[in-house]
Amino acid sequence: MTGDARRGSFYLPQPPSPHVPRCKPPSVQTPSPRTRPATADAARLRPPVPSALAYAVALAWCGLPLAAMAQSPASSGWDAPPALRSSPVLQEKIPEEVRTQLPVFVTGDRVEGQTDLNAVIEGNAELRRGDTVIRADRLDYNVPEDLAKAQGKVRINRAGNVYEGTALELRVEAFEGFFSDARYKFLANQAHGEATRVDFIDKDRAVVHNATYTTCERGNEASWEPDWVLRAGTIRIDNEEEVGTAEDAVLEFKGVPVLPIPYITFPLSDKRKSGLLPPTIGLDSRDGLAYMQPYYWNIAPNRDATLRAALMTKRGANLGGEFRYLEPTYKGEFSGDVMPEDRLRDRMRWGYTAKHEGSFNTGLGGLGLNINVNRVSDDNYWRDFGRASEVLRQRLLPGDATLSWARNDMSASVRTLKWQTLQDVTSPIVPPYDRMPQLQWRYAPTDLGGGFDASVVLDSTRFQAARELTGQPNANRSFAVAQISRPFLAPGGFVTPRLQLHTTQYQFDSALSNGDRSASRTLPTFSLDSGLVFERDAAYFGRAFLQTLEPRAFYTYTPYRDQSRLPVYDTAANDFNFATIYTENAFGGNDRLADNNLLTLGVTTRLLDPNTGAEAARFGIAQRLRFSDQQVTLPGVAPANERLSDVLLGAGITWTPEWGFDSTVQYNPKTGRSIRSTIGARYSPGNYRTVSAAYRLQRGTSEQIDIGWQWPLNSLWGGDKGQDAGKARGQGQGAGRWYSVGRLNYSLQDRKLVDTVVGLEYDSCCWIGRVVLERLQSGVTTSNTRLLFQIEFVGFSRLSLGSSPLETFKQNVPRYQYLREQVSTPSRFSNYD
Repeated sequence: MTGDARRGSFYLPQPPSPHVPRCKPPSVQTPSPRTRPATADAARLRPPVPSALAYAVALAWCGLPLAAMAQSPASSGWDAPPALRSSPVLQEKIPEEVRTQLPVFVTGDRVEGQTDLNAVIEGNAELRRGDTVIRADRLDYNVPEDLAKAQGKVRINRAGNVYEGTALELRVEAFEGFFSDARYKFLANQAHGEATRVDFIDKDRAVVHNATYTTCERGNEASWEPDWVLRAGTIRIDNEEEVGTAEDAVLEFKGVPVLPIPYITFPLSDKRKSGLLPPTIGLDSRDGLAYMQPYYWNIAPNRDATLRAALMTKRGANLGGEFRYLEPTYKGEFSGDVMPEDRLRDRMRWGYTAKHEGSFNTGLGGLGLNINVNRVSDDNYWRDFGRASEVLRQRLLPGDATLSWARNDMSASVRTLKWQTLQDVTSPIVPPYDRMPQLQWRYAPTDLGGGFDASVVLDSTRFQAARELTGQPNANRSFAVAQISRPFLAPGGFVTPRLQLHTTQYQFDSALSNGDRSASRTLPTFSLDSGLVFERDAAYFGRAFLQTLEPRAFYTYTPYRDQSRLPVYDTAANDFNFATIYTENAFGGNDRLADNNLLTLGVTTRLLDPNTGAEAARFGIAQRLRFSDQQVTLPGVAPANERLSDVLLGAGITWTPEWGFDSTVQYNPKTGRSIRSTIGARYSPGNYRTVSAAYRLQRGTSEQIDIGWQWPLNSLWGGDKGQDAGKARGQGQGAGRWYSVGRLNYSLQDRKLVDTVVGLEYDSCCWIGRVVLERLQSGVTTSNTRLLFQIEFVGFSRLSLGSSPLETFKQNVPRYQYLREQVSTPSRFSNYD
């Protein structure tokens, strides 16, 4: 049929797809309430008068169910819960099998056309199909070809991406065609620009000619210009890969061309993509002028690689790379760098790190393989490569590999550990012992009956190192540890007696001072751990709490055996804290077993929220009572003969989510002074607002104050611009705001700053500027100082002078937050027409 309607609305069914069978729509449809009759005769139509046969049919349909209900049970179908079915309504992405069957709706001030053939809409013309909406002054739609031609003020909204221009020719479903004199805006990153022409290749790809690209929010004034803009001869948009590619481009900042770019790829979202990463330019006295260019290779969703090349005017060229992989049962990464000729040391320099973690099941149990290997070319690597990874800037580099097996209650492992020690003539290090290899077997039955717990551990290790540095012979050490315990648990407390037997055998490569080439030791240990839990309702400062009182008593006894002649291979004194004060041995490792006859008493009280169980405050105190001297010590350490140990005090307060306080104090009641203290507090009232401070004291060794912060400077002088925007994480506090970020570590003992990181960030909405002064201690008398600059063009790229300030902030400033971080993918319904 043909028709002509004033301010009309047409439903245009799509032609049948060759792959999807469909029924032909009826030739007569109920007109829309907005549709006016095309002729006067249509306006005079009246509803037909029902006949006697129609009344009979109606009575039959209504009367029969009523008669059936009179004889049915009392239960009704209304009692059953409604059956829910999935619906494609408001789906973020329309499935392809549904998209091909979606109808086309057209509306406008004047609509005329032929059903299943074409429609011409003039005045406020609109065509809608699925997530595609076309609006124009005039629109001509050809149904068989699915071709829309629009003129005038043309606007397309495709799943939230908007294009505007003067002329359009488009195959709607295939999304193939072109747009003249276009402006565009993308939903994912709010980037927009202008172009002389946009060619739509398909629903995911487009080519933009003579284009501009920026993420700066457009102003209303006619003279508005973006702070930064990329002008390119061609920009290729790939929404499937979420990547843009610009050719023959130049980057302008504040109206000044700053960087010609023959070819560049850039992200359209936070999705990973292959391509050149922003270069880094550095200048310092050690490297000279340095240019570093990385390339990222997105191999697969679970694999990627980064290749990097650097040129330093004072040292030469450096090549490196990183490879990462992630599988369901294993993961790992490898990173390495090489300088064929480093003029700083006149030799080849290299360093690498390899990590692997994996496990898989076999018919005989589960197998696991963990590898952590770190190696460098020479002893000076840690001081000459300040941009190397953190682990390669240490002086002790582990090479560790472990193969493990587990099945039911048994497990076994084979481990090799070899250290590379980077020596400094001004500060030599006694190297730790290599384990070449270590064999271990463990049996821990889970169902002994009677409530008992037990375990047996067998271990044999070969320790070796340079004897001229350790002053001890290398050895083979084997030990066995068997323990059994019986926990008695109740809601109001617990009692756990434990009995342990530890036996050790040594075989030395050379004789000890007494001439022995072997040694053995067997010792039992008994312990009794007990505690009670009392609860009560309480109220403090107008808040209701559930308060607990948790007293605890721990007794342990180990008889004395002379161990002074035994070398020390893997043993050190345990740190004195709330975790170790309730343990049987004062040492970590297996070369020393403390002769203990002591009782530890402690009590803890906590304030818990009665509704959520969140801990608002915690206070604790503990002390050891020694019944006899502890004569077993490490070499050079005097025996412990004080009957009462230092008092351990601890407190943690999180009264509100904004405030936090935590402290641990080791107090000597005999001298009336604290031996060690750690006191910390933080204040975080919102996003991008955090201040933390800590005081650390090690009597006679160090005393330091550590302060870290991130804070918007505008709020310090009463500025409140952007407060509402700041409530959303990842969007900053609004445009035109300055932030101060930093961390200071000050030594009260040496009266100097040990580590310093002080920086400023400026958020201009579509670009962020950062400047950082970094001075980090690298040795007893040496430090590295760097001045870092960076401009981030939001949604496009970052340009850095020196290393990335973002990495410096993240590594050194507690609770630092990025000013731009996409925490959720925008929905197409947030920009819905």
